[in-house]
Amino acid sequence: MAVDIPGLVAVVFFYIVILVIGIWAARKSKKVEKKCVGSKSEVTIVGGRNINTIIGVFTMTATWVGGGYIMGTAEAVYTPTQGLIWALGPFSYVINFILAGLFFAKPMRSKRYVTMLDPFQRRYGNIFTAALLVPILVSDLLWVASILNALGGTMSVILGLSSAMCIIISSAFAIIYTFLGGLYSVAYTDIIQLIFIFVSLWLCVIFLLLGPAVTDVSWPTHLNQTNGYTWMGESVWLIPSIAKFFADNACALGGLSYQALYQRILSSASSAQAQVTCYAAAGTTFMMGIPSVIVGGVAVSAGTDENWNQTDYGLPPPADRGEAGRILPLVLHNLTPTWVSVLGIGAVAAAVMSSMDSALLSSASMFTQNIYKTTLRKQASERELQWAIRISVLLVGLVGTALAFGDDSVLAFLIVSGDLLYCLIFPQLVCVIHCRKANTYGAIAGYIIGLLLRLLSGEPLLGIPPVLLYPGWREEEGVIEQCFPYRTLAMLSSVICITGVSWLVEQGFSRQIIPRSWDVLGLFKEKTEEAEEKAFPQENYNRNLNTKL
Repeated sequence: MAVDIPGLVAVVFFYIVILVIGIWAARKSKKVEKKCVGSKSEVTIVGGRNINTIIGVFTMTATWVGGGYIMGTAEAVYTPTQGLIWALGPFSYVINFILAGLFFAKPMRSKRYVTMLDPFQRRYGNIFTAALLVPILVSDLLWVASILNALGGTMSVILGLSSAMCIIISSAFAIIYTFLGGLYSVAYTDIIQLIFIFVSLWLCVIFLLLGPAVTDVSWPTHLNQTNGYTWMGESVWLIPSIAKFFADNACALGGLSYQALYQRILSSASSAQAQVTCYAAAGTTFMMGIPSVIVGGVAVSAGTDENWNQTDYGLPPPADRGEAGRILPLVLHNLTPTWVSVLGIGAVAAAVMSSMDSALLSSASMFTQNIYKTTLRKQASERELQWAIRISVLLVGLVGTALAFGDDSVLAFLIVSGDLLYCLIFPQLVCVIHCRKANTYGAIAGYIIGLLLRLLSGEPLLGIPPVLLYPGWREEEGVIEQCFPYRTLAMLSSVICITGVSWLVEQGFSRQIIPRSWDVLGLFKEKTEEAEEKAFPQENYNRNLNTKL
């Protein structure tokens, strides 16, 4: 395929504009740092806690509307075995944002935390906090890989460039301005990126619906006679799929465990503003997913009428070639004018950069604030901490970029990314914020139970066979599919384990059923001494006096 020179020039121009805005925002960040009387690193991480509501809504929405969201939603709608009911983003993100505003924004912002891991560190200490960082970091890396993979596939289809080159160039731009300006660069570039995504995607949709290739899109009852499915999902498994979706995917609250979410909440000027930002982002994020749903439905319609055969792509359609993951760029490239498809790739590029910079900064922030500052270098200066953030941004970006060369399914990366957080981190976050009795013993037990149940349940997207077979499982072509909400089971089991073990251990030590010598973490020693002091104040006073004499 020949390289589309005009399209390449347009994309490069867009990248340069974003880079210039990022550099300008970095200078603004430096000015704020000079006026800041507290920690300079907090300006990089949470923007000095003075990000206004409008910018907050823009950057919150742009963070979640990434390449994985845009392309993954279109892929799910188009894929014969999935459909709209398996489009994880639009429904799940709305639920996540509403619950974040109701139950998490106020307690997190009112206590002036800097990262999502701060409450864990205060209650459980440094070692367990470091253990929690591992799945969060892996999830961020998979998130970066998914959105870069989405962009590489889009650019290679529309511009004729190699996917690897597109991934490297896009990653480099995002790393540079995040490296320079922290949250300020991320937030201000998000505004331009989100506006461009909205305008260009809807313009592409208009051309698709009015184009000659799409002759019949009967929403939502249109049945593809060739593949035997609707764009809503497989007709045979529609009801059980919907049930499992809302139990295991639409309610997959892994999004509530992303540092990128709390970075926006904690950067707000007040708790009320943080809540408003969450509620507004729920609506805007859902709206941004509608064009991708339409693109996926259009692809189903085009395949039905064999209109792919009227394009340079020809037949068989993308689903039969194993290219469902690239359905959005394929539709734009083959069913719209060239200049419109270039706008489409610009939208995906903007979405990728707006999400990638957030993932880079979130991982770097947690490592610097909760590991480097508290464990590795307790006496580190503010300048050193800022450089730790920058180097972490660079390393996470490089590793995430390397992973992007792996799988062609954007949806697989996106689902596994949220899966880790849903089963392992979300139950921990709920308990550390809303359960005062939760302690380190319960947290460790819950972590182990959640991890074991999730691993033993298998993951078809990654080719991992299940060891535990739940009710309703089925096997097709040698692949076992769980028709039971096993993710939610792992999450709930973890919550029950955290609260149950915490209560049992506390009762055991307080009632002296368990010997105090078994308290290897030393959690109840101080509490026991305080209780004795209150119960026998004079006796303890005399004992302390004798000890001193």
